[in-house]
Amino acid sequence: MITCHLRYVLDPTKLAEFEHYGRLWIPLVRKFGGIHHGYLLPSEGANNIALASFSFPSLAAYEAYRTASFDDPECKDAFRYAEETRCILSYERTFFRPVFE
Repeated sequence: MITCHLRYVLDPTKLAEFEHYGRLWIPLVRKFGGIHHGYLLPSEGANNIALASFSFPSLAAYEAYRTASFDDPECKDAFRYAEETRCILSYERTFFRPVFE
């Protein structure tokens, strides 16, 4: 299993738009076989940082999802929404492997 962890730098005046963007992606990750662990939005402290994590059975499965997402109409709409609202200023993607009991 591989978990993708995203750290977003947001426009703090557009948190509602980013929350909507996140709600768009949760079912889309599931649609492509992933498990979304949710988004963490600013509360106390920094007002412009958000996090998200989701897992796929393997890095190859994640790569298949990424490739397919560029052609999927719903994913294209979500990408376009983020571009139009400019709620995301930047992001970084890191991969982890979870350790369980």
